[in-house]
Amino acid sequence: MQLQLISFVLIILHCMDYTGCQQHSSSRHRQHKQISGVSSGCQQGGCLTCSDYNGCLSCKPRFFMHLERIGMKQIGVCMTSCPPGFYGTRSPERNTCTKCRSDCESCFHKTFCTHCRAGFYLHQGKCQENCPEGMVRNEAQRECVYRCPAECEVCVSSDTCTRCRPGLYQLSGTCHHVCPEDYEPNDKLMECTPQVHCEVGEWNEWSPCSRSGRTCGFKRGQETRTRQVLQYPSPFGNPCPEISEIKECLLKRRKCPGERRKNERKERRNRNNRKDKENPGGRRERKIERERERETGEREDSDIRNKTEHRRRRGHETDQVTPAVGLVQ
Repeated sequence: MQLQLISFVLIILHCMDYTGCQQHSSSRHRQHKQISGVSSGCQQGGCLTCSDYNGCLSCKPRFFMHLERIGMKQIGVCMTSCPPGFYGTRSPERNTCTKCRSDCESCFHKTFCTHCRAGFYLHQGKCQENCPEGMVRNEAQRECVYRCPAECEVCVSSDTCTRCRPGLYQLSGTCHHVCPEDYEPNDKLMECTPQVHCEVGEWNEWSPCSRSGRTCGFKRGQETRTRQVLQYPSPFGNPCPEISEIKECLLKRRKCPGERRKNERKERRNRNNRKDKENPGGRRERKIERERERETGEREDSDIRNKTEHRRRRGHETDQVTPAVGLVQ
C-alpha cells in the first residue's frame, strides 16, 4: 500500500511537469504497470525497486532514500550517506535523508548543526546571527569563539589560553613574559616547564692512602672518595655539587718490594761516578779489571770443563777393561 502511495505521488509530480495531463492520462495504465512492479533495469546498486522515469522507489537495507529535485521533477536516489545539508533518519520501514534547518549548512540531527550558512555562527549546535556575551564571531569558521585575553592567540575560554602570542610562554592556560618561580622557559614549546634540580647519591668509602698510584715508599699521600649523579639538572635547575673529594693522609713509611736492590744499584752507580770525577783514569782501570776478571773466570770455566771431560773419559775406559779381566781369571 505504501509503495503504491509513493508511486501515486511521483505520478502527480510528473503531471505537474507537463503543460497538460491528457498525454499522461492516455498512458496512465502503462506507467502504473511499470511502477507497480520491481524493475529489472535499475542501474543504481542501492535501489530495491525503481522506475525508469522517477528513479528509485525503495532502497536496499542500510541505504538512505534521497529525493533530488530537477526543475519540477524529483528523482529518488539511494545513498550510503546523506549529502551535505541533509541528515539521515532510520526506521523499520525505510531510511530517508531529511533536510537540515534553513540556517544550517550541515547537521547530523534537526536540532544539532555542525556548520552554519553565511551570516550565521555556530554555538552549541545552533546557528545564531549574534554570539553570546563574552564571545566573538569567527568569520572563517562561522563559529562563536571566546574573546581571548590580549596576550593570548588561541583560547578555549575567556580565561584559558592554549597558544600565546609570540614571545610569551604558556603555563596552565595563562601567558607569561617571565616564568614563575620553580619554572623555566622552554623556547621550543614556548611553555613554562618545571625546573629539574640535580640529585646525587651517598659518598663511597675513602680509598687507601696512595701517592702516584703507589701505596708504599712514601710518608704523605692522599685518599679519595666519589659519589654518583642520580638526576642531572635542567638548564635553569640547581647545578650538581662536587662528586669527588681528596684529603691528605699520613702513612708509616715502608720500602716497596725490590726497592732495596734498586737503591743499592743506584748508590753504587753514584759512588762510581764520584770516583770517576776524582780519578779520571779510574773508569779505565775498572774496565781493565772487569776484563781480567772475565778472562780469569773463562779460564777457570774451561779448566773445569776439561777436568770433567777427562774424568768422564777415564770412567768410560774403566768400564771397558773390567769385563776382560774377568775372562782371564
